[in-house]
Amino acid sequence: MFSQSGDVEIVIATQDGRKENRYVLHRQTLCQCSGFFDASTRVEWSGRQGDGGGGGGLARINEVDSAVGGSSRASSQERRPSFQQQSGKRWRYVLDWKNVNDDDPPLLVQREHAAESLFGGGGDSRSASAHTRPPAASEGFFRNMRALVSSDDTRSQAGGSLVEPGEEVLKDYDNLFRTMYQRRPILDGVNIATAYTECKALLHLADMYDALDVVGDRVDHHLLCFGAKLFKQIARYPPSYLKLGYLARSQKIFSEALIHVVGQWPAAAPQLRNQVEAAVMDLIEDKAEELADLQARVESKLWRLTLTTSRGERVTPSNDFLSWLAMSLFRQWFAENTTPGISGILKPSSRPSSNSTQQPTRQASRSSNHIASQRLPAPAPTPASPAAPFSVGRVFLLLGSASPSTYLGHDETKRFLKLNPDLYTRDNLRRFERRVDELKHLARDAVKPLMRNFLELDLSSFGPGGLGYLTCTRVEGTDLPWDA
Repeated sequence: MFSQSGDVEIVIATQDGRKENRYVLHRQTLCQCSGFFDASTRVEWSGRQGDGGGGGGLARINEVDSAVGGSSRASSQERRPSFQQQSGKRWRYVLDWKNVNDDDPPLLVQREHAAESLFGGGGDSRSASAHTRPPAASEGFFRNMRALVSSDDTRSQAGGSLVEPGEEVLKDYDNLFRTMYQRRPILDGVNIATAYTECKALLHLADMYDALDVVGDRVDHHLLCFGAKLFKQIARYPPSYLKLGYLARSQKIFSEALIHVVGQWPAAAPQLRNQVEAAVMDLIEDKAEELADLQARVESKLWRLTLTTSRGERVTPSNDFLSWLAMSLFRQWFAENTTPGISGILKPSSRPSSNSTQQPTRQASRSSNHIASQRLPAPAPTPASPAAPFSVGRVFLLLGSASPSTYLGHDETKRFLKLNPDLYTRDNLRRFERRVDELKHLARDAVKPLMRNFLELDLSSFGPGGLGYLTCTRVEGTDLPWDA
């Protein structure tokens, strides 16, 4: 409430009109932070020509000076225009709830100064006395302002204030104006989900008034203060935080979310298409294509992995049958886990038989036990992609794991070798496991380019399979779509 110096009055009321906030702010500050206020306070926008407040006042002073022949008898105090004359005009905005559709947010519109305006006087602002200067601010005024700022900072650090349903608009505009005056917005500092909702509302409001350059930095700083909590939340909802990071122009949040989105692509496509800028979609698709190309090169190397005999010859069934079986087992495992499941082409019968269908089902179940035991367990769906498409990312993560026992362990190799009773001996089992371990070491070297992790999120607690997708996408500063 800058009633001593402000020249813009803004009235924010709830839709039911029960509560309202009134602000007296400065046009210069608003115009520096918002393109909306910069344009709407110009003469060509508002349609009001210059009045006698500023230029007219100066003109009248010049006329007096010329009438006395430029005499210096008039004091400098008499020649100095009053505050209202310097400001030229005053503006008044109200939140218009009447002329909006159901899905559109209300906007500030200019209104003529009413009698109850905080600027005083009735009708237009020009009715105020042009010769009275505002009283000087007392020391108590500055003490009150300091106390108010201290109180606001305390509330912000404590996690924000409680807002009744329907009053969110009051808090959003209050945070917007606080940010414009370089004061900390009141946002939740404890609950990351609540903070996300408040920051998202503030960013959308700033976008409406072309003030993202000012608000984005505040939102970025507030969310990054959550640290590891924020990065875990981004991993759960990457598309949502990608949109927020883009609005806030936050390189850290945007890059973190982008790595998740690219790793799971195209799972997040329905949540992003027609909802983000074309430049963002182009960046996602380019990064996804780069990742797919790298993945294809690594996969080609894995298919060409081979063992050699003691004489340096490539293993074949004729020169080392046991080692060739180890290679066959590895390739079968890799094929099973990198190939989507086969879906039947016949439609299920609408009248299943009680006996005729049960026996084949049991037989099929028994015959597939061996293959099923080799396949990886299906990863649990995440909230961001409940119906994620098939991905081989988890297979590459297991191949690059430092622990060789994460796949094709002792029980699986033993069960495989038992399929040929003539070969199953203790010595052959040991030799067979050593050859499988050699293949695992070769595979680990082949997948190293895919093992890089550019996330801020600590993946050590997620096990050898990680998040279930690759996080090796690198986002450079030149990739950011708002700098293009």
